[in-house]
Amino acid sequence: MMRRCVLPDKNLPEVEIMEIDKDKIVTQEETGEPAPIDEVEGRVEAKMKRAEGRAKERVAHGLEDPELEREGRELKEEGKRELEEERREQG
Repeated sequence: MMRRCVLPDKNLPEVEIMEIDKDKIVTQEETGEPAPIDEVEGRVEAKMKRAEGRAKERVAHGLEDPELEREGRELKEEGKRELEEERREQG
């Protein structure tokens, strides 16, 4: 088996290796900055409540179950309120 040797291209600039100074690293926790996943979690939960409320409402309507329909409407409205609160906080 024959091996190939590749020589560096003289036309390419020399690359420097970057090092990170661990003493200068500041975490999101230290700055109080929320993590991106935490920022969207509330919105996702609120949207899920709205979707679940709509689904319950539709099922209840088909089953002619006024109690389940009311529960679905309340869940949908709760999700809508939470979503509006999240948007105001992010705003």
